[in-house]
Amino acid sequence: MTPHRVMFWQIENVWIFYVLAGLATGLFLAGVVAYVTVWKKSSGSLEIPFSKEALKRMTLDVFLGRRVLQGDIAAGLMHLLIFWGFLSLFIGTSLLAIHHYIFTFLEGTAHLIFSFGLEVGGLMLLIGIIWALIRRYLQRVPRLERRLEDAVVPLWLLLAAFSGFILEGLRLTVEQPPWGVWSFVGWRLSGLFSPAGAECLYPYLWWGHTVLCLGFIAVIPYTKLFHIMGAPAGIYLQGASKPTVPAMEEDAGEFDLGDAIFFDGCMRCGRCVEACPSTGAGEPFAPRDFVQAMRQALWQEHFPLGDIRFMGRKEENKMDENLWYCTTCRACLEVCPVYGAAFEVVSKKRVLAVEEGTQIPKLMNQTLEKLFKYNNPWESSKRKRGAWADGLELIDLTKRGAEADLCYFAGCTTSFDDSAQVIARSFSKVLQIAGVNFGILGKKEPCCGDIARRVGELGLFEEQREGSEELFDKYGITEVATSSPHCFHTFKNEYPETSFRARHYTQILRALMADGKLRFKKGMEATVTYHDPCYLGRHNRIFDEPREIIRAIPGISLTEMNHYRADSLCCGGGGGRMWQDLQGEVKMSEVRIREAEATGAEILITACPLCLIMLEDARKAVGLKEPFRVMDLNELVLQALIKLKIEY
Repeated sequence: MTPHRVMFWQIENVWIFYVLAGLATGLFLAGVVAYVTVWKKSSGSLEIPFSKEALKRMTLDVFLGRRVLQGDIAAGLMHLLIFWGFLSLFIGTSLLAIHHYIFTFLEGTAHLIFSFGLEVGGLMLLIGIIWALIRRYLQRVPRLERRLEDAVVPLWLLLAAFSGFILEGLRLTVEQPPWGVWSFVGWRLSGLFSPAGAECLYPYLWWGHTVLCLGFIAVIPYTKLFHIMGAPAGIYLQGASKPTVPAMEEDAGEFDLGDAIFFDGCMRCGRCVEACPSTGAGEPFAPRDFVQAMRQALWQEHFPLGDIRFMGRKEENKMDENLWYCTTCRACLEVCPVYGAAFEVVSKKRVLAVEEGTQIPKLMNQTLEKLFKYNNPWESSKRKRGAWADGLELIDLTKRGAEADLCYFAGCTTSFDDSAQVIARSFSKVLQIAGVNFGILGKKEPCCGDIARRVGELGLFEEQREGSEELFDKYGITEVATSSPHCFHTFKNEYPETSFRARHYTQILRALMADGKLRFKKGMEATVTYHDPCYLGRHNRIFDEPREIIRAIPGISLTEMNHYRADSLCCGGGGGRMWQDLQGEVKMSEVRIREAEATGAEILITACPLCLIMLEDARKAVGLKEPFRVMDLNELVLQALIKLKIEY
């Protein structure tokens, strides 16, 4: 006898199956239509750009689990077991339908391979689901929530998969085909039943299994299971081509299709919660809760029935108040399996909040007033902006006839904060030693607009951007070096098609080393650790240059903290937080300084004025005394160049 499979074995009134299948399909499609409706209304367009790179990324992340394996291998393997198990059974069911309704092909060897493949897929699914339940309810992984649907969905799927194996065992008990061993799980289970009992029980269990499976299909759009469709779409859209510079005008606070699909594709896995420095500091902001609140808000606004995920509803959190806790550090994006950038959504919400004048913290309002009045957040006169350069005999590029190859843009914080001015003075001296022909803008140096951009005051940002571009054009500036990663990021990523090239000072120093213009002398002995500024590291992927500079200094030993490079902890000063007083259980900067202390290093090096200020304040607050100190990388480089003993 040729190996084969009989559809609807022992089943009567098959028409009921078709009615149930039609009902399940209808409910599923109705849910999908609801999603598409909300996406269209909230984003204004369903246009999806084609991108080979995005397609490649989606394939690697969806089918090979590249992204879910990063950072949490156990969770990644669990997900892959469920994904490949579910996909195998879905493909198997589809092939069986083609075999039955269109043309016969699952016979002989093809049937044996088909049966074996379904067994493997079913086992993978069972193991993955059990593993998921163990992680959530026995190991109680902290980042995992335990809502009603978090139990119902996996148990539903577990029951459907297990009942499928039991059904197969019952059928093999009665049929006893010689090829039954290829269905190795069902074949093992077949020994548990008598032929008479199996034949009697089979129809009842078949209908129960059918209702479970069809019901599962029907509820996909109404539960977190929709990530089966939303996640791949979100991964693709996040990787598709986007404008280099986000829109700054009337649509800057609006959400695009990628945002809407990201909200619906979010699985609530909690990886962003683990990575978020605000959450880690015990503050009331959590990226996952913010994204879910955004999702519910869009559904309430754009769908008559509100949120269709009946098991996933949660009391609305204080979204508008809590969004000011975000430091826009990008840690959430580093770990999100669907590349969801919660911090970008926060930025868009801030734009709307500023436009509406609602829920803006008092100190942030005061900072914006200072920016409007003084063009800097330090409430300082522009006459003092270049005071840090007194005695250095630097070229002022705004003077008639002044020329230089490089413009050093010190930035607001480096110019006005006493503790940060050491960065500007040290860097200037290093450039002088290297023989670089550079100048500064002195009292005419503007604000780059970073703070206004981060807190959502786009009108002010536009004014500052235009003013900066006009100034650079007026004085023929084509090469710019910055102290602050925030200035660097703003120039590089949020100024459209500029006539100048911006580089952070770490890039300049590394290039000077490569050209042989910086030669370090011997005699320095110290163990240091390096803190990656968020806007230098995560945002702009500059991880190696600072470390290469440090390692090039004779006598300096670099030791890394537990969190470094893309996993670095935020100091708490970004996203406008430098000028706010938002309370948590502990300050982010204090968490970071303790981690630096634990390395045994004598010096904590950073490459950002905000980080320098925040970490130095934290050092004093937690009572860390000399010899431990916080330094900017420029200070270390200068001391190495002139063979100074490191002072403690």
